[in-house]
Amino acid sequence: MAVAVALWSQVAKPGDATEVQPLSDLRVTNIALGDDIADPEGRTTVKLVYKVPTVESGDEDEDEDEDDEEQEKGSIELRSTVLCSLTPGKIEQATIDVVLEGEEEYLIEVVGKNTVHLTGNYIDQTPDQVPYNDESEYDSEEEDFDLREVSSDVEIDPEEMDIPSDDEGRFEEIHDEPEQPKADSSKKRPRDSDAMSTDAGEVKLSKADKKKLKKQKVEGGKAVTTSEEAALVEKKEEKKEGKKEQGKKEEKKGAKKDEKEEKKEEKKGDAEKTLAGGVKIKDHKIGTGPKAKAGDSVSMRYVGKLTNGKIFDQNTKGDPFRFRLGKGEVIKGWDVGIVGMQVGGERLITIPPKMGYGSQKIDKIPANSTLVFEVKLVKIN
Repeated sequence: MAVAVALWSQVAKPGDATEVQPLSDLRVTNIALGDDIADPEGRTTVKLVYKVPTVESGDEDEDEDEDDEEQEKGSIELRSTVLCSLTPGKIEQATIDVVLEGEEEYLIEVVGKNTVHLTGNYIDQTPDQVPYNDESEYDSEEEDFDLREVSSDVEIDPEEMDIPSDDEGRFEEIHDEPEQPKADSSKKRPRDSDAMSTDAGEVKLSKADKKKLKKQKVEGGKAVTTSEEAALVEKKEEKKEGKKEQGKKEEKKGAKKDEKEEKKEEKKGDAEKTLAGGVKIKDHKIGTGPKAKAGDSVSMRYVGKLTNGKIFDQNTKGDPFRFRLGKGEVIKGWDVGIVGMQVGGERLITIPPKMGYGSQKIDKIPANSTLVFEVKLVKIN
């Protein structure tokens, strides 16, 4: 079963044969006269020239040592067929159904004085098979593509993912505390030092703290003991550590905010630009790597809409739409509007009628329609 993949069109002029070499299987469905009629009374015939392989049997070798082996010689024969004949005012377009095999060479010949336009669509005749690209690159069951959401093939730096680890703190370093010397009962109690020892290190008491401790009394009129002194020092140290921790959090929060703003600026697209033929482009997201140029084979995802928002064609899953840029394999608006994109980039292209299908009515596209495409460059081959 053949499945339509993407639109195709070609202009053929009288006098010179037009070469067509589709990237994949192509079904030609319509042939019509152009806007300008050079000969309003003459008939225009459209021919297709194609190759047919032939096989000629070679002469038998009479030598007994070669055991009567037959050799075959291959050759190519050119054949032609008439696709249709058009006459202005009588028959100006014809519906056909001809499938051209992918990567084969064909010639379109126009006999007469009028220019003709051929229209069709690429088809996938083996949808159940693995796509021509690597299976891991394009999943046939992927979600519908939406340019307003982050694409599934966008790489994310693992450092940006704030995921706590279950192994965190599993291997804590343990230090043996030095053995304290046993108290000697024969010695007198040493004089209390002005410095207090805490887990955070040695902390000296200020004159105000010493004065405060001296004035404090417990029940019975006794002076404050060392435990009360230690509690005061510990409280003071905790307050100091709290301020340090708060400062670290504020610094970390500011760094994350700056990093987020930088990435936002990197991904921000350009303003709308007007190109040749009135084609308008606006980048929603800038990609990476080399820029697409004429002659490159590009793979695209796209959603085609009319100005009223109605979708007439799209490629959001399965095989991307692939064509050679600047070779007339697509409408002029695409050949102009895709140039300069980078892999991963997303762009809005607005194409006026003269750079699209002009006065022709193509399927769901009315004549003289302005086309709006949301496109994403997947790969430059």
